[in-house]
Amino acid sequence: MSKETLIKSIREIPDYPKPGILFYDVTTLFKNPVALREAANILYEMYKDKGITKVAGIESRGFILGAILAEKLGAGFVMIRKPGKLPAEVMEISYEKEYGTDTIQMHKDSIDENDVVLMHDDLLATGGTMAAACKMVKQMNPKKIYVNFLIELTALHGKEVFDEDVELESVLHL
Repeated sequence: MSKETLIKSIREIPDYPKPGILFYDVTTLFKNPVALREAANILYEMYKDKGITKVAGIESRGFILGAILAEKLGAGFVMIRKPGKLPAEVMEISYEKEYGTDTIQMHKDSIDENDVVLMHDDLLATGGTMAAACKMVKQMNPKKIYVNFLIELTALHGKEVFDEDVELESVLHL
């Protein structure tokens, strides 16, 4: 399967969640076992030699491939969630979005200075959520942080919000 085939497995929904937005729905890729396996294998090949010890997935679509990738890499999986969803002591960060403020949290004991962290989400648009998540993870002082997206919407220039020390890669560029 090629990257072009993966792109074809993603459903496009016009005017969602509001008029003028073209939403890329990865649930159609996730429900296709061949496409899901191929996406996971591509990600594995990208990161298998990086010494990843933790994969951090952003709620909620980042949990799917993030958890699969963690298992393939022999790494732990960390959930970055909306407030009130994690049961133990958390750290949090609030950040500005195009239409307001949002907050994300993770367990305080999920990452430490010995970890090499791969942060994953399904799509890079403006980059706000992942950039905030990176700032939060950096507070844990891991050895290294990598950032990955299944899809990058290149016209939105989301890469520009990340610090230069963050290695960012995307599988598909739309």
